[in-house]
Amino acid sequence: MIILTNTYWKGEYPVSKFEEIINRKGSSSVKWDLTKTVFGKDDVLPMWVADMDFLPPQEVLDALQERLKHGIFGYTFVGDETAASIKGWLQKRHGWDIENTWLQYSPGVVPAISTIIQALTIPGDKVLIQSPVYTPFFSLVEDNDREIVNAQLEYKDGSYSIDYHAFEEALKTGVKLFLLCNPHNPSGRVWRKEELTKMAELCQQYNVVIVSDEIHSDLVYDTHKHFPLASLNDSFRDMTITCIAPSKTFNLAGLQASAMITPNPDLREKIAAIHKKQGFFTLNTFGIVGMGAAYRFGEEWLKEILAYLQENVRVTKEFIRKHLPGLQVVDAEGTYLLWIDCTKMDLSDEELKERLLSKGKLALEPGTKYGPGGEGFVRMNIACPRTTLMDGLERLRKALS
Repeated sequence: MIILTNTYWKGEYPVSKFEEIINRKGSSSVKWDLTKTVFGKDDVLPMWVADMDFLPPQEVLDALQERLKHGIFGYTFVGDETAASIKGWLQKRHGWDIENTWLQYSPGVVPAISTIIQALTIPGDKVLIQSPVYTPFFSLVEDNDREIVNAQLEYKDGSYSIDYHAFEEALKTGVKLFLLCNPHNPSGRVWRKEELTKMAELCQQYNVVIVSDEIHSDLVYDTHKHFPLASLNDSFRDMTITCIAPSKTFNLAGLQASAMITPNPDLREKIAAIHKKQGFFTLNTFGIVGMGAAYRFGEEWLKEILAYLQENVRVTKEFIRKHLPGLQVVDAEGTYLLWIDCTKMDLSDEELKERLLSKGKLALEPGTKYGPGGEGFVRMNIACPRTTLMDGLERLRKALS
């Protein structure tokens, strides 16, 4: 057995499938092939877009190959087998029992949220978010001619919490819809049961529907646990639409497949009406096959990748603590995205970006993309082989030390 050792590694690790460097350039990869378009440079290491540089579970690749061999790709429907794989996954991973009728499908969580906004609100309606938060939350609201109401999260001592007073004050303005990110992107915060309960109770009080983006729900570390908000009680269930996908968990974003879980039949009917207007009626063939195989067979692979990612988190925090003490990595409870506090560097966001790109040759997501509260932060994707991670960390040191 070959053993790799490194100063920053905790012990010794056998070479694994996650150590393989796969050249993604020339594969129409947003992350690797659009750096010049996005950052103005193509000589940078991309650690920005939220996808992994790892192969998905072999069982998923085998299922896709088997379907490819069939050779005919006519109209395909999402059948009970796919629904059963989703139901089984949610029950086993999160203790949530759902029904087939609750499931609706979408090419992704982002288009799902847009569809929900169109279905449940009208132009001018107010939609609540909690910044800093996933960038499309802003654009989806604004592009649909709705109004953003922001209850900014509180940041203190390297962690985020909910300002419940600000949250309730925002709801009082006439909010119709609340976009919740759980686990939270970009901070990696996994909301506790009591936090979810309090937010849901306030939304219930003000008759606000919750859209819970739970795309990162399977990527949770250590003793932390993800709670699907809709699973907490029946009243929350009926006022919540939960969005999930295998894309982050199994690195399948390009297959364009996600699910909306909508127990309330009235809400489900409104979503179906928008789908009808859009002309949407099914997922693509490979999205259906890939999603079903991932949820049926991906558990062991997920266990392995979580251990690998958690070590990547540890390595990153140790490196930064030793070589870049002016930075602080926000504690990552979930996701493979690290939210790094650079505010003590006394650099403007533009200066920070320029030093990363020009001096470090490193492409990270600027915190300003995530709205108020994101100033002075960067988001780093650590879902990559450890050799790539160490390259990125050395580039970060070069840029900011």
